[in-house]
Amino acid sequence: MENKWFLDIITTEFLGGKINIDQTLKLLNKFNVSYDYVHVKKLFKKNDKQKSGVITMEDFRAIYRSLMHRPEFHELFCSYSPNKKFLTAEKLADFLRKEQFELGAGEGRAVALINTYEPISEAKNKKEMSFEGFIRYLLSEECSLFKVLHKKVYQDMSYPMCDYFISSSHNTYLISDQLVGPSHLWGYSSALDKGCRCLEIDCWDGQDNEPIVYHGHTLTSKISFKNVINVIHKHAFVASDYPIVLSLENHCSPPQQEVMAAYMLDILGDQLVTTALNNEMPTELPSPEEMKFKIMIKNKKVGTLEETLRRKGKTCRGQVMETEETAESEEEEEETHLLKKAGARKPSLKKKEKDHQVKVAMLLSELVIYTKSRKFVSFEDSRKKQKFYENNSIGEVKGQKLINKMAHSFVLHTASFITRIYPKGTRTDSSNYDPQAFWNVGCQMVALNFQTPGTQMDLLNGKFMDNGGSGYILKPEYLRKKHTEYNPFDVIGKYHPVTLTIKIISGHQLPPSNLSKSNKADPLVKLEIHGVPEDMSKHQTSVIKNNAFNPRWDETFTVNIQVPDLALIRFVVEDRMSVIANDFLGQFTLPFTGMNKGYRHIPLVSKLGVPLSPASLFVYVWYHEQ
Repeated sequence: MENKWFLDIITTEFLGGKINIDQTLKLLNKFNVSYDYVHVKKLFKKNDKQKSGVITMEDFRAIYRSLMHRPEFHELFCSYSPNKKFLTAEKLADFLRKEQFELGAGEGRAVALINTYEPISEAKNKKEMSFEGFIRYLLSEECSLFKVLHKKVYQDMSYPMCDYFISSSHNTYLISDQLVGPSHLWGYSSALDKGCRCLEIDCWDGQDNEPIVYHGHTLTSKISFKNVINVIHKHAFVASDYPIVLSLENHCSPPQQEVMAAYMLDILGDQLVTTALNNEMPTELPSPEEMKFKIMIKNKKVGTLEETLRRKGKTCRGQVMETEETAESEEEEEETHLLKKAGARKPSLKKKEKDHQVKVAMLLSELVIYTKSRKFVSFEDSRKKQKFYENNSIGEVKGQKLINKMAHSFVLHTASFITRIYPKGTRTDSSNYDPQAFWNVGCQMVALNFQTPGTQMDLLNGKFMDNGGSGYILKPEYLRKKHTEYNPFDVIGKYHPVTLTIKIISGHQLPPSNLSKSNKADPLVKLEIHGVPEDMSKHQTSVIKNNAFNPRWDETFTVNIQVPDLALIRFVVEDRMSVIANDFLGQFTLPFTGMNKGYRHIPLVSKLGVPLSPASLFVYVWYHEQ
């Protein structure tokens, strides 16, 4: 039966007797086989024993089996199929319950899978699954490690915005380093297309009363503010319907601030938040649900939200008022350091230092509704004086000190106020800090340099892949409660700890190493747990020599996770180059809460987050509450 199905598909291709590499690829497409050209070419050469550039039907069958009939799949299939040829609906249901943790799976569920994945019609008619169908099921979305449900917005989006982690980028206009690299509109379109919801815009006075965007006093190139707003308008809601916050680092004079406000009003139109919901003074921040398809401005603001709402309808064009400078001393110090490095001169800050007041165009100030920038003084000061619609920006160095000294106070602060973390100014190469430490204390806007690939961006991409890639992740309840006891340094046994077991079984069609002369690899897998300090751990498989096509490890790791809601699991595949150096081949990062149990495949992505299909890992996952 299986033979007949196979021959029915390939016979016409072999009417001429033999086929070349292009025809081989076409035929694999006909079978819906995912392949990496490098690996198929190698298999073709191996089977073309005459070195004639063409292969026989039997040679093609050998290539097909190498790609599809993986031994680890066959062992699994045979353990549930007494005749080693077919799984009855009853046996398949048995497999689903015991191995895939579908505890309620019955024959109805099994028949539905047979109808979906079984390519052989005779087997399908008998309500049986052949090995061919079983392979297709194991490689389907159903058996992906990441839960299908989590690819859609599944969380409650009706809590106030401070109750969510929000995907945030730093100096979004930069696409290289922080000193001499280009500023580019692509920075904004790219970040938005990845689901980023908080963008940073550094605004400076330009010629002809046209505000510009660049990293001030450095040699980075300049782009027009108007073009930035146009690109944001175009890409704003491509990846997500949920609100965007434009974090303005505003260095413009009042006349050019007016120009900025006019551009935002004109270009963004109804998307721009210009007043509170129903024009009424709120008592808490709005929810992402209420702010769908809306863009908010985060900037310095004159006076209170109440005063703004009372003035609604009155013209404020041409009016300028003074307000307290919100930039932190740390930010100023960092900028000075940057300028020294860049060899640029910094304008005198004497006047600003003396009175700490800055001039703000009222037209721009009135556009700041729910996201007023407020200088962070201390947690105590915020507790006494900060309003719910005011937020703080804290540099990574100061933020890390606050975590080390008063983590619980930090958690209480972020339960009430949106807090943005940004990289220190000495990261002139646009490197990133570890975002996990700040998520652990509930910081909502942990801003990273999106242009710089690496572990930190893998963590951000992995975290925000959840909840449909909407850019908003609901914080666990213990990070939202106003009087929470939670402290990331005191967690043992308190937050539904789990024991997680992961068996790394095999890899398939891994990308051959770029550094390898023979275009092969000696792969190993690293398993990393990122979370609260107690949960951080790293594990590593042995090295499989000279096999990027189908390495087999069969190695099991067991870890205890004290705070599963905050844990991210990162799988990294590397090529062992020498005792001290490995070459990155691919990775996949996801939240612990988004992991399926059972036999699962893990699609690998590149350093830049691009899928490396069909490169994957095959694993078995099991976890239980302690």
